[in-house]
Amino acid sequence: MKHLLNNPVYHALLSGDRHLSCGTGAVKYFADEVSPFAGFEEGYAKGFAELYEQLPAGRKILYAIPSFIKEPAGWQFQQEIEGLQFVFTGNIAVTNKNPVIVPLLDIHVEQMIELARLTKPGPFGQRTIDFGFYHGIFDNDKLVAMTGQRLHAGNCTEISAVCTHPDHTGKGYAYALIEHQLQIILQQGQQPFLHVRADNERAIALYQRMGFTISRSMNFYFMKRR
Repeated sequence: MKHLLNNPVYHALLSGDRHLSCGTGAVKYFADEVSPFAGFEEGYAKGFAELYEQLPAGRKILYAIPSFIKEPAGWQFQQEIEGLQFVFTGNIAVTNKNPVIVPLLDIHVEQMIELARLTKPGPFGQRTIDFGFYHGIFDNDKLVAMTGQRLHAGNCTEISAVCTHPDHTGKGYAYALIEHQLQIILQQGQQPFLHVRADNERAIALYQRMGFTISRSMNFYFMKRR
């Protein structure tokens, strides 16, 4: 598990998310409307050069790695985010059964994008829902909270897009949705994990309270092909 989660994007592209994978040879990436994530084997010196050859000018990618890197030739850094990776090591104890949690479908995509744009949990496109298992909470037919899954690296499944509309925070929606995802993932015999910005103290406190522990640092590099 430790090896998989040291380079979760690449291993997801090779395993649980290979049906969404693009690329040839040693480098892989998702279609832009699914996710900007791209990856290659750790230490592969030609990774960014081969991505440059395969992707069009202006294409944006997101590269995740525990260490710090310098701007690769042919690419322009647009944002660098220091993050943390958490793995679930606690026990499930469902405490909040009040919110009605419903599966999110293609008909909900526009609302999902709108909520993600407002709350900024991470990149979210027209086909991000293809990662699967998205669920949400509605208030008068308006999506006010959601979460889902993203990277499926071997036996590890990432909880992602945890977000709540600012008008509905403090109601336990994020807690309930994460508990729901934990039940799904654990029932499938998978190891839950997630990523969070290192400066998001509120989210970190929530995850630790729910039984997640820090696995490693994870740096996220948003960059654009020149």
